[in-house]
Amino acid sequence: DGSVPTGTTQYEKRGVAVLVPKWNAEKCIQCNQCSFVCPHACLRPAVVAEGTDKPATFETKAMVGNKGYEYRMQVSPLDCMGCGVCANVCPAKEKALEMVPLASIVDNETVNYEYSETLPEVNVSACPGCKPTTVKGSQFNKPLFEFSGACAGCGETPYVKVITQMFGDRMIVANATGCSSIYGGSAPTCPYTVNKDGHGPAWANSLFEDNAEFGYGMNLAYAQRRAAVAEKIEKLAENACKQEVKDAANNWLANRKDAEGSKKASAELVSLISKCDESCPVYDLAQEILKDKDCLVKKSIWIFGGDGWAYDIGYGGLDHVLACGEDVNVLVLDTEVYSNTGGQSSKSTPTGSVAKFAAAGKRTKKKDLGMMAMSYGYVYVAQCSMGSNKQQFLNAIVEAEKYDGPSLVICYAPCINHGINMTKSQEEEKKAVDCGYWQLYRYNPTLLDEGKNPFSLDSKDPTADYQEFLAGETRYASLKKTQPAIADALFAKTEADSKARLASYKKLAGKE
Repeated sequence: DGSVPTGTTQYEKRGVAVLVPKWNAEKCIQCNQCSFVCPHACLRPAVVAEGTDKPATFETKAMVGNKGYEYRMQVSPLDCMGCGVCANVCPAKEKALEMVPLASIVDNETVNYEYSETLPEVNVSACPGCKPTTVKGSQFNKPLFEFSGACAGCGETPYVKVITQMFGDRMIVANATGCSSIYGGSAPTCPYTVNKDGHGPAWANSLFEDNAEFGYGMNLAYAQRRAAVAEKIEKLAENACKQEVKDAANNWLANRKDAEGSKKASAELVSLISKCDESCPVYDLAQEILKDKDCLVKKSIWIFGGDGWAYDIGYGGLDHVLACGEDVNVLVLDTEVYSNTGGQSSKSTPTGSVAKFAAAGKRTKKKDLGMMAMSYGYVYVAQCSMGSNKQQFLNAIVEAEKYDGPSLVICYAPCINHGINMTKSQEEEKKAVDCGYWQLYRYNPTLLDEGKNPFSLDSKDPTADYQEFLAGETRYASLKKTQPAIADALFAKTEADSKARLASYKKLAGKE
């Protein structure tokens, strides 16, 4: 039927890294930022109850905010790509991660990783120091996207991984062709996986040009099926002979649009109606509802793609889907270039950047996709850069997913095509925001109903040198070497474009 088994990348164990991170318990401040940014989900916090038998080399320390438990940051050495992003992002004064030769720790850490996988998943809601909507707390959720074949240090995959940690157990993903479909669905292994209950993302790849419509269709199908189930549950609430079944049915109807609420209500309803026997007057109705029980929990519909799809080839469909007002979430992984097909220029490519079909520097400015979507007034829009502000990205995806309508989250993703040191991809994201090359904001239409400004500019005024940032990337520096006069003019123009864009955002935010 075209489906493939999920969670199979865990069996590859390629062992391709030269250097892998070694954790120092004494220096670790337990912030989980290293896990948050890991492009391949091979670095994860492990939590074990005090007094539990564990391998001799499984060093731990008392867990902050969760008395009676011990903490460890655990690497899967044979899945690690050795990018070093985790070590570079560590905020501790003395880095808690050191990149060491794979051979020096592979035996012990393989045993430790295998042991860590047998530990119970952390109940984040019951852990005082693990609020699930924080950077630290989110990392105690199992990543349901792991060990992909993306480039070492990839700027895209951390965004995808974190989204699966937040919503993966009820996610449905439509993925445009591009890098995200190659590392997301290359045969014969699949990086999308499941949690302890066997729940995980349902993923499918469409053609490059119609992915928004593809995801929209998935949403329509589920919306119709859920509407039909809701009618049956309304009948159940009217005709059930037991009050507890009536209450459970009404509880589901009240919570069907709420993610966590629908989970609890669905579990309760299924448990009760599963006990109905043929003597029950609503037996047939209960069986019909059980046949469609996959529709009971509110689905999180996501549409993934890169800037080549969202800004260019699939823009017509994307615009139509956003305009239709349905509850879908769009993630744009913006590398500002067609990454998967060799680095061609896209409408996201800024002025002055060198790419295929723009060998002498692109002459037109970057398309402002977010501003175009905001013009509808009912689309949730956010622009994020994980390396600059991890919490802002987390806030954006939580708000976007909760918003009962279309949402668009645009994420800055450094790429090997940029000609940068990919071990510092997260630092590059921070630099882009610090110099004003990229801005962080959120536009939340629900704030309009509260009489508040829906637009919030989340990045501060630039403090770093814009031209210095451009000089640090080969896609700009190469033009400076070959055509310095043209480069100077184009770089001045792209800086002016960025300043103008920032000024318009400030005006929206009421800061100017």
